[in-house]
Amino acid sequence: MKKIALAAVLAATAGTAFAGNIAPAPVEPEPVVIVEDTSSSSTGIIVPILALILLAAAAASD
Repeated sequence: MKKIALAAVLAATAGTAFAGNIAPAPVEPEPVVIVEDTSSSSTGIIVPILALILLAAAAASD
């Protein structure tokens, strides 16, 4: 019976021993959002157009 009481006391004190901390919680900086303006919306279409031209030229040469 003494062992059960001792285990209960140790469990109760161990829980409160790690409950708090005197150091303040670390504050994470807010993320910075960088918005980059694109110069033109047609820059993403150049490569597919060139690929289509090359495919058409390869198909026409057969």
